[in-house]
Amino acid sequence: MSIWQRLFGKANPRKAHRLDYLNEAMALERQGDLAGAITSYRLGLRDNPNDLTILQNIAIAFSKTGQVEEAIRHYRRALAIDSTLSGAHYGIAFLLIKKGDPIKGAEHLRTFLASPPRGPDAARWVQHAETTLRDLPLPESGEAGSAPPA
Repeated sequence: MSIWQRLFGKANPRKAHRLDYLNEAMALERQGDLAGAITSYRLGLRDNPNDLTILQNIAIAFSKTGQVEEAIRHYRRALAIDSTLSGAHYGIAFLLIKKGDPIKGAEHLRTFLASPPRGPDAARWVQHAETTLRDLPLPESGEAGSAPPA
């Protein structure tokens, strides 16, 4: 927090502190220090356990470190708060597929595709989700990607 913000009281010190954890974690992640990033994300969650940005970012960091169960747990927590988070649906879908649960993974891919994100990189993520869903071998139908929606 800058001296001006403290003098004029324009910032909530608790929020500024939380944002510092988020920014610190993202910087550590960019530097390749995933363990440090996870620690900072955890500190941020301690201050604000329902912060969707932190929940999704820590899930990504856990994914990168191979801690799939922790990543899934944090994505589920984010989705419990806001079931429309396309990024969380996307992330959890691929983790569930990796764990050997293509049916639940496909459900999350369908949810992601029903309301995809917008922006310059969105087409790439949408195409990846569509390709994965099309190529998924889903046991109950015997055909790739053609299981009935859950």
